[in-house]
Amino acid sequence: MTNASPAARLRAWAARDLSGGILLLGAALLGLLLANSPWRHGYESVAATVVGPHALHLDLTLAQWAADGLLAVFFLAVGLELKHELVAGSLRNPREAGVPVLAAVGGMVVPAIAFVVVEVALDDRGGLGGWAIPTATDIAFALAVLAVFGKGLPTAIRTFLLTLAVVDDLLAIIVIALFYGDGLHAWPLAGALAAIVVAGLHLRSRRPRWWLLAPLALAAWALLHSSGVHATIAGVLLGLTVPARPIHGETLDRAQRWAHAVTPWSQGVALPLFALFAAGVNLVDGGGAGAILGQPVVLAVVVGLMAGKLVGVLGTAALVTRLTPLRLAQGIGVRDLLPVGLLAGIGFTVALLVSELSYGPTSSLTEGAKVAILLASAGAAVLGAVCLRWDARQARSDDMNRDGIADGVVERIGDAEASPVVEPVETTGPRGPSGG
Repeated sequence: MTNASPAARLRAWAARDLSGGILLLGAALLGLLLANSPWRHGYESVAATVVGPHALHLDLTLAQWAADGLLAVFFLAVGLELKHELVAGSLRNPREAGVPVLAAVGGMVVPAIAFVVVEVALDDRGGLGGWAIPTATDIAFALAVLAVFGKGLPTAIRTFLLTLAVVDDLLAIIVIALFYGDGLHAWPLAGALAAIVVAGLHLRSRRPRWWLLAPLALAAWALLHSSGVHATIAGVLLGLTVPARPIHGETLDRAQRWAHAVTPWSQGVALPLFALFAAGVNLVDGGGAGAILGQPVVLAVVVGLMAGKLVGVLGTAALVTRLTPLRLAQGIGVRDLLPVGLLAGIGFTVALLVSELSYGPTSSLTEGAKVAILLASAGAAVLGAVCLRWDARQARSDDMNRDGIADGVVERIGDAEASPVVEPVETTGPRGPSGG
C-alpha cells in the first residue's frame, strides 16, 4: 500500500482504461440529455458563448475551445503513446507490428468505402464530405469495454487493440490535416513548426523548464490554428518530440513519464468536456428525431462503423496472416480479432470531431452524423462485449497464432488487480512535465 494523496489517487483513477470510458460515456449522455431537456436553450447558449481575443482570431465559442483546445491535450497523449510504441513498444519490431498496422489501414479504408457506397446508393451527394467519419477508433471507450469483458483473454489482445487504435488515430490525424483544413497559410505553419522544433530540442536538455515549454506549446497551437491546419495536430507533434528512451541517467523515459502526467487530464477533463458539448444533439426541436434519423448519412455512418470496421480489421488481419510471413503475437489467433474488429467500431471522439469538420458545427448533417456515431458506437460496444465473453469461454490451442512455436505461458487480462499509479522518482533529470 502507498500513502498517496487524494489528488494522486484521483489522477490514478482517471488514468485507468475503465475510468476513462465511464467518464467519456457519462459526459456524452449528460450532453445528450441536456440538449433535449427543458434547459436545452441554456445549454446551447453556454456552448455558443464566445471567449478569447478577436485580434488573434481566437474568439471561439466554448464548444470550439473544447474541440480545438481541449482535444489538443488528448492528441498530446496520443502522440506520447505513439512515440513510445514506435521507439520501445509494439511498433518498434516491423514483424510484430505488421498485422495490427495493416489491420488499422484496412479498418480505415473499408469503412470509408462503405460510407461512400451507401451515400451514392441513396443519392445523397451532399453528404459525401463526411467519408472520414467512420474511420477512427476511440481508444478510451474500446479499452474500457475490453477491460471489463475481456477478462481471461490474453493481454496480447489489448496490445493489438491499442496498437491498432494508436495507428488508427495517427492516420485520422493525417486525414484531418490533409482534407479538413481551412486553406493552408505558410507563415503561421512555419512558425508553428519552428516552435515545435525548439520545444523538441529543449525537451532533450538535462532539465526542461515548464515556463519555457508552456509558451512554446501555446504558440505552436495558436499558430497552427491560424495556419489552416487543425490546431489539435500541435498536440501530436509535440508528443512525438519527447524522448522515448532514458537520457541523462534517468531510469524511465520521458515519453512514459509525460504520458503518466497527461493521461489523467486527457481522460478526466479534456475528453469528457469535449463529449459534453459534441454529443449534445437536439432531437426535439425542428423536425425532431424522425427527420434526423431519416438522413442517409445516418445509415452510412452506422454501416461504416459497425460493418466496415469489422470487415476491414478482421479481413485484413486474416489475409495478411494467411498470405504473408507476418503473424499475430504469441497467444492470440484470428478468432480473437472478431471482438477487436467490433470494438474498433466505437468511433466516438475523433468521429465526432470529423463530423463537425465535415459539415460544420450547426448543420443538420452534423446532427445526423453525431446521432449515428452514438448509435453505432453503442451497438459496437454491446456486440464487442458479447463476443469477448464468447471468446473467453472457447478452448485455446497451444499455438493460437500458428507460427509453429508453442505459446508458452500467456498473461491474461484480469490476472492481477491494477496497481496504483505511482509517480516515478528520478535522482537526475527533470521532475516531470512541470520541470523543476
